[in-house]
Amino acid sequence: MPPTESGIDPGSEETFDHPLETSPDDALDDTLDLHLPPDITALFSAAPLSTDPADSPGGGDLLDHIAGWGPAATAAGPFQLVPVRIERDLPLISAWMNDPAVAAFWELAGPQEITAAHLRAQLDGDGRSVPCLGVLSGVPMSYWEVYRADLDPIARYYPVRPHDTGLHLLIGGVADRGRGIGTALLRAAADLVLDHRPQCGRVIAEPDLRNVPSVAAFLGAGFRYADEIDLPAKRAALMVRDRVHRHLL
Repeated sequence: MPPTESGIDPGSEETFDHPLETSPDDALDDTLDLHLPPDITALFSAAPLSTDPADSPGGGDLLDHIAGWGPAATAAGPFQLVPVRIERDLPLISAWMNDPAVAAFWELAGPQEITAAHLRAQLDGDGRSVPCLGVLSGVPMSYWEVYRADLDPIARYYPVRPHDTGLHLLIGGVADRGRGIGTALLRAAADLVLDHRPQCGRVIAEPDLRNVPSVAAFLGAGFRYADEIDLPAKRAALMVRDRVHRHLL
């Protein structure tokens, strides 16, 4: 099963985990700013990120070839899901996982090998879950997991439909938090799924029910609150974005 927190999700829910009076746009503000060393940022400044998923099936048949989806337009700039390549992306993703606000939910803090094992479990699989960098205007700024919910253990806990597709998300740096970017990217990512997975009728997520700001962000991104479900590590809000309603919400 994916990480126990999702929503602006396992990791971004970490970002959104704040008192109930916090507004969705402010809810990402109290995490630590990560100032990455030049040797890490240089990995991404020298050339555009390749979308070739060299490490794995990288979103092959089971997820309709994520590497070829291309960007979606958002108010913050073009946004693209780029399948992870461990040799290129591990330092950045591991740094994000060591943000205490992220680590509280993802539980991947520590040496890079811990994050590498989490990524490799997906990259060495059959492609039912694909780890991706979220690249906004050419800059990697978030981590995503796009997964086949109908092939995942979560399918035991709600009335699953064929090709249901799930999202997990974390926003990497504090500069990208608290400005409504998470909501905009959730909408963009869901649209990418629906645009490129014609058999998928809905996109789902399962943020912790207590995480009101995260749930609010999903509502702002066109998801509906469908149910409450008991997962092994939490009681979750089942959030659903339906294809048939995507242009109405």
